[in-house]
Amino acid sequence: MSGNKKMFTKLDEKFRETVKLGNDSSLKVQGKGDVKIKVNGVVQTILDVFYMPELRSNLISLGQLQEKGFAILIQKNCCQIHHLEKGLIMQVEMASNIMFPLQTQAALTKQVCLKSTIQDDTWLWHFRYGHLNFKGLKTL
Repeated sequence: MSGNKKMFTKLDEKFRETVKLGNDSSLKVQGKGDVKIKVNGVVQTILDVFYMPELRSNLISLGQLQEKGFAILIQKNCCQIHHLEKGLIMQVEMASNIMFPLQTQAALTKQVCLKSTIQDDTWLWHFRYGHLNFKGLKTL
């Protein structure tokens, strides 16, 4: 669950749901989508993340990860999340407040379009003639 709309790489804002929190209050879900996060330098994609604008912190549901086929191991003040094919993908030490704070960065991907132009006609003909060497071009 996330309240940060910028974290989503894909978001269906038509999705609606209500989530009940531990203090018996409820928050409205105003979308569902995909989030890419970077953990220890590795980009992971989390699917079907709820977008809840009122949420101040991002939360990962271990139950939902388990439903998606991940294995969760909690022992010796450490939480490990394993992917069946990729192996260990996340490991978090327990904090003093008995929570497992996962330090992540949003792995925002921006699409880029590059264009190049050739100022020198010699290079243009070099490409047109299948990368013929420049001495061969002079001969032509």
